[in-house]
Amino acid sequence: MNEILISIIVPAYNIEEYIGRCLDSIIAQTHKNLEIVVVDDGSTDNTGKILDEFALRENRLIVIHKENGGVSSAREIGIEHAKGTYIGFVDGDDYIEPEMYENLLENALEYKADISHCGYQMIYPDGHIVKYYGTRKIKLQNRKNGIEDLLRGDFIEPGLCNKLYKRKIVLSYLSSDIWDKAIKINEDFLMNYIFFKEAKKSIYEDITPYHYILRKGSAATTKKSYNQVFDPYKVISLIKSDIDEQNEAYSIVYERYIRMLIALSTQNDYKNEAIKAKGQLRKEMRMISFKKNCKSLKLRRMSFGVVNLYPVYMIVRKIYDKITKCNQRYDLK
Repeated sequence: MNEILISIIVPAYNIEEYIGRCLDSIIAQTHKNLEIVVVDDGSTDNTGKILDEFALRENRLIVIHKENGGVSSAREIGIEHAKGTYIGFVDGDDYIEPEMYENLLENALEYKADISHCGYQMIYPDGHIVKYYGTRKIKLQNRKNGIEDLLRGDFIEPGLCNKLYKRKIVLSYLSSDIWDKAIKINEDFLMNYIFFKEAKKSIYEDITPYHYILRKGSAATTKKSYNQVFDPYKVISLIKSDIDEQNEAYSIVYERYIRMLIALSTQNDYKNEAIKAKGQLRKEMRMISFKKNCKSLKLRRMSFGVVNLYPVYMIVRKIYDKITKCNQRYDLK
């Protein structure tokens, strides 16, 4: 197992306070045969300088400096340079426990899996920690189970960073018909859909060696960017378009698609787009009874409310959104 090279790709942008801890945690991995590819995405603070200093004393570390283009472009550059049999991703402001990659690789080899993944811990700005879930249970997934679990959010967190992929799985996105470079938000969810669609088998162990750091974000009332509002909708739409309606996974992704339309139709920052989403939502709701594989009773009830009681539904939805915003303390990264 020690002879197997793992490439770990770390995108970094203006994280001078965090990048040292992140790299220390990767360097300390018990699996020593690592290639650490760090892509400085045009940082304007001391991130680039810190990376260069690390590279002088750690020969497994490769630093690439590029103009700012977003996390997707940084990961793509990292993938181009990666030489490992397996590839993993770590965000530059997070950190990992020493045995994470040894455990993931051990499971991948033992179960002959294309993807090996685990749970994670969320570290909040006030210091409290939420573990998802830490039971140490093992779940083996075939292609069908893997895709369905990803779409439901069961066992599979949509991000890339608590997973280890065979190299060929990672390269599969390059030839995918639904990969869209323009997507800046939720691109990791789309990438994971492509990966799990390609993987014949995946293995999940419910341990939490990945530490996902939540940093204080803007206030909940701050206007979100166009990408923050609409990229998640684009991602769900692309995935929906890729799944046959007779497939059980279609019912799962279609429910997410409808919920996304509901969210778009109630947002106030982009009113023209909200009107379009509202029209599309009512059209989809009328069509639900004709969709043979739409088994969700919850979705059918929702469709009745949207089509027949839309004004009342919208008032209730706005009240709910206000309550949610009042309770929201932090934005995710």
